[in-house]
Amino acid sequence: MANKQTVKYVKRGGRDLELDIYLPENAESTRTAVILLHGGGWRMGEKSMMEIFGKELANHGFIALAPEYRLLDESPWPSQIEDVKASIRWTRANATSLDIDPDKIAVQGFSAGGHLALLAGGTPNFPEFVGEGGNERIPDNVAAVVTFFPPIEFRLNPPSPDFIRASDLLGKTATREEAQNASPIFYVSENYPPTFLLHGTADWMVPCTTSQKMFNALLKKGVAVELHLYSNHTHEFVRLPSMLSMVQSEIVLFLKRVVVDPEKYETENLKLNMFAAID
Repeated sequence: MANKQTVKYVKRGGRDLELDIYLPENAESTRTAVILLHGGGWRMGEKSMMEIFGKELANHGFIALAPEYRLLDESPWPSQIEDVKASIRWTRANATSLDIDPDKIAVQGFSAGGHLALLAGGTPNFPEFVGEGGNERIPDNVAAVVTFFPPIEFRLNPPSPDFIRASDLLGKTATREEAQNASPIFYVSENYPPTFLLHGTADWMVPCTTSQKMFNALLKKGVAVELHLYSNHTHEFVRLPSMLSMVQSEIVLFLKRVVVDPEKYETENLKLNMFAAID
């Protein structure tokens, strides 16, 4: 079971923003933190939606943190990514008390939260997304990104469901430049952190082709990236009782391989896989 704490991590818009911390109990610590970002179209949702995922990760030895971030009805873009980055910096600033390695902080997001996770991964220490307050001098880079059914690209007039209408996030006065700046696909580079994309093939809200497109872009740059498509599943399939533990176990293995102890898994592969040593 996990122990839960709630703390204030930054003051924005005249109020304190809080995050929930899920601490491992009776589990060997991985000294790795995972920041959980809820979905809701940037207009709805709350950090309590992440409780089931926080507990699952804590049961595997991870420190899970679920921050609230300001929604669009309270504060316009880019407040949402500013708050996410403030939660990353708070986690790094409190690494000692959390008993984590400050270089082992990952983000895991769902839908709109998946968009924020991908954007955070691709924009380390970008000044335009820092915001005021919240440990500004501390780096906000992350070691890995895990994302479910994420929007990846905004267009003023989307030609297909693969793209999100820019006004959904940026308002009716959005420009093409603003739409591009909010789109994770435009930040893909060889320096992008290891990424795991998960999507249902029957998702009609955010088609699985978005994750496929992001996967291909990252793979082309040589990034450590994995894609898992779940046949016949729709948006938010991960909350199904039959899927939750299984999917989170896959994520745990991914994070152990790329963040917690990559050397262990590389050594195992070289020793036991007869094809790994073939040049």
